[in-house]
Amino acid sequence: MSVRRQRHRVMLPTARLRQSRRVQRPGVSHFRGARFKRAIKRATMRDCGRRCVYCAKALDFETATLDHVYPLAHGGVHHPGNVVLACHRCNQLKSDSLPYEFFAEYPWAGANFMRYARTVHRALKRAARRAVSLAYAQAA
Repeated sequence: MSVRRQRHRVMLPTARLRQSRRVQRPGVSHFRGARFKRAIKRATMRDCGRRCVYCAKALDFETATLDHVYPLAHGGVHHPGNVVLACHRCNQLKSDSLPYEFFAEYPWAGANFMRYARTVHRALKRAARRAVSLAYAQAA
């Protein structure tokens, strides 16, 4: 029996890109404004089931925050495969720590992450699974 994966297409607002005098460095992503961020947030809310991916708390559009699984401070990108929904408390708790460090310290968050973060990159989910299993093995 084969398992069919559902792929969600994220519709981002199109905007005319103006020529800027700023030199853009390769590998650095720039935000495209509030409409782009709201579109990413709506898509992330749909993909994460309107729940915080770390504590599984139900969220609405106003209380939800976007969290970069692999932080921007460590070279992550603002892309739907790296952005998940989190409550304010969990987002502050994670801050700019790497996912492996965070899930090793809080294995319950990693267990919920594997359940609710459906559209993140599979390497991030694999790393979360490893960190949670190591954390539970060390606790036992």
